[in-house]
Amino acid sequence: QAQLVESGGGLVQPGGSLRLSCVASGFPFCSYVMSWYRLAPGKERELVAFITSSGGDTNYADSVKGRFTISRDNAKNTVYLEMNSLKPEDTAVYYCNADDPHGWFSPNDVWGKGTLVTVSS
Repeated sequence: QAQLVESGGGLVQPGGSLRLSCVASGFPFCSYVMSWYRLAPGKERELVAFITSSGGDTNYADSVKGRFTISRDNAKNTVYLEMNSLKPEDTAVYYCNADDPHGWFSPNDVWGKGTLVTVSS
């Protein structure tokens, strides 16, 4: 069964840092594009960052560019989101997503249950 499990969320002060992890199982992780999304109260879901299957290319939302870094370890079936200089507006539930861009595998879209990040003094 395909599964994504996020961890690393919590309460942090403005300016602080957190590292989110997402461990995958049940599908060929190294063939999937991995993304982090977030959902804040009263806002639409936002794509925070994604990384290609090989890890050779990344992309970030303008709101986090220069502060967040996405990375992956295909040997550990894990994707990370390093978050620095956190702001109150980064408060949200962060979700991990796996996407098969070619449609070669099933399922071709997998979601985790999310981890809550709260930035507050």
